Amino acid sequence: MAKPRLLYVVVEDWAFISNRLPMARAARDAGYEVHVATRVSKHADAIRAEGFVLHDVPFARGTLSPFAIRRTITAIREVKRRIQPTLSHHLSMQPTVYGSLASLGIGEPHLNALTGLGFAFTSQSAKARAMRPLVKGVLRVLLDRRGGRTLVQNPDDRATLLALGIDAERIELIEGSGVDLSIFSPLPEPAGPITIGFVGRLLGDKGIFTLLDAHRELRRRGHDVRLAIAGFPDPGNPTSVTAEEIESWKLDPTIKFHGKIDHARFDEIAQFWGASHIAVLPSRREGLPKTLIEAAGCGRPLVAADVPGCRSVVIPDKTGFLVPVDDPRALADALEKLVRSPALRQRLGAGARQHTEQRFGAPMIGAQILDIYARLAPLRSEVGRGA
Repeated sequence: MAKPRLLYVVVEDWAFISNRLPMARAARDAGYEVHVATRVSKHADAIRAEGFVLHDVPFARGTLSPFAIRRTITAIREVKRRIQPTLSHHLSMQPTVYGSLASLGIGEPHLNALTGLGFAFTSQSAKARAMRPLVKGVLRVLLDRRGGRTLVQNPDDRATLLALGIDAERIELIEGSGVDLSIFSPLPEPAGPITIGFVGRLLGDKGIFTLLDAHRELRRRGHDVRLAIAGFPDPGNPTSVTAEEIESWKLDPTIKFHGKIDHARFDEIAQFWGASHIAVLPSRREGLPKTLIEAAGCGRPLVAADVPGCRSVVIPDKTGFLVPVDDPRALADALEKLVRSPALRQRLGAGARQHTEQRFGAPMIGAQILDIYARLAPLRSEVGRGA
C-alpha cells in the first residue's frame, strides 16, 4: 500500500529546517511520504538527509511583480500535479496565498499555516495600510474554502480570522511547531557582564530599533550590560535594517553582532543562549516566537512586547515581563529589574523552562499536528467535488 503523500510549501529551505523540522519528522515517523517545495539555497542536503523529497520552487520575497508571482504559483501547481499529495501544508502567509491558488481545481485538501499575519497587519506605514484591505479580502476568499483549514499559533490571530468572517470550523489552533527540549536544555548563567540576547530577523517590526534604544538607556543609567544580536537583514521587508546600520553596531564595543546563525545547527542557537543572561524580543506581532521558546528551554528569563504571540510564551512574573510595544524606556525598565537581580533571573528562567516543557515540546506539538492531518486527509473526495 502506497504511503500518503504530505507536501510542505515554504518560502526558504532554512525556514523549513529552523521552524518545521519537528512536525515533519513526526509526519514521517507516522508513515507519511514527506515532500518539501521551497526555494533551495544551502540546506538541500539537510532536508534530503531526513528522507524528505525536495522540490525547488522560485519563491521571490519582497516583489509584487505579476510575472514573478505567476512563475511561483505555476511551479507549485506543477509539483502538486506531479506528486498528487494526499494533503498540502502551506507554511506562512506567502505560501498560503500562492499554494491555495495553486490548489484550485486540483482537488487536494490543504492546511494553511499563518505563523503571524505579516507586514500588512503589523506595520502602520502607508504601504501597509494600503495593502491591508487587499490582504484581508484575499484571505477571506482563500481561507474559507471547502477542504481547507487554517492553522494559527495564538488566540489573537484566531480572533482576527473570525472577524474576517472565516468559519470557526475551518480554523485550528496549535501553539507553535515544537521544540526539541533535549537540545534546548537548562544552562548555567555565563560569567562576565550581563548579556541581553536577541535572535531574529533584523526588522523594525521585530523591535530591533526599540531594543537598541533600550540598550543605550541602560548604559546611560550606569549598567555595564552587553547586547548580543544574532540575525540577518531582510531586504524584501520594508522595515529591514540597512548594511550601514549593521556596520555602525560593529563600532560599539558593548554590542556583539553574531550575524546569521546556521538554522540547521540547533546547537549553535543553544550556545548563543548559553552565553546570554536574558532573552528579549520587542516585536510588534508574532505567530508564536520560537526564539523565545528556545531561550526559555535553556532557562533564560524573557522580556517581550505585549503583543499577540509573545503573550503565549511570556507570562508576567512567571517566565518574564511584557512591555508596551515600541517603548524603549519601558523595555529598559523591565530589563533593569533582571540586570539588578540574579535571584529574579533564576526564578523566572526556571519558570520559563517549566512553561515550555508543559506547552511547547516537540512530541506534544507533533501529536496535535498529526491529528489535524488525519482529519484532513479523508477530505480529498469532498474537495474533488468543488472548492
